Amino acid sequence: MGMKERMDATAKNIEGKAQEAIGEITGDPQDKAEGKAKQAEAQFQHSVENIKEKVNQASRDL
Repeated sequence: MGMKERMDATAKNIEGKAQEAIGEITGDPQDKAEGKAKQAEAQFQHSVENIKEKVNQASRDL
């Protein structure tokens, strides 16, 4: 399992939430959009890691 990848994704999610909040406070739609995009990328990374984990578990169970 990619613990580093999960940690990177979590960090990106936090960064995205902060950027979105700053965009909300300042009224900057670009910051909001970039923050949301980072959060979506982080969610995708977590999904990929979940799939890898399930594949590895299935191969161990064989």
